[in-house]
Amino acid sequence: FILVAGWLANDLWRFLGVAFSGRLTEESPVFAYVRAVATALVAGVIAQLILYPTGDLVATSLTLRLAAVAIGFTAFHLARHHVFAGVAAGEAAFVLGWWVGI
Repeated sequence: FILVAGWLANDLWRFLGVAFSGRLTEESPVFAYVRAVATALVAGVIAQLILYPTGDLVATSLTLRLAAVAIGFTAFHLARHHVFAGVAAGEAAFVLGWWVGI
């Protein structure tokens, strides 16, 4: 029973996704909606981490967190929308600011 329930909960939906994905295009309204919802969820999680941190982030200042985001965002745009450049620059700025004591 557990095997069947586990299969139904996971693999069935994967197979259905593959079966129906051939009919969708990236420009379809369904994809636009899914992309918008996913982007909103990521933005919400990032905003929560910046404004209402938990764990070790509580010990850092809001100024440091906002500055690291701004530096990462700027690097992302200067590197022609290269995600790794933005993440690396933001993380480096955060670690450096934390190390200096900002």
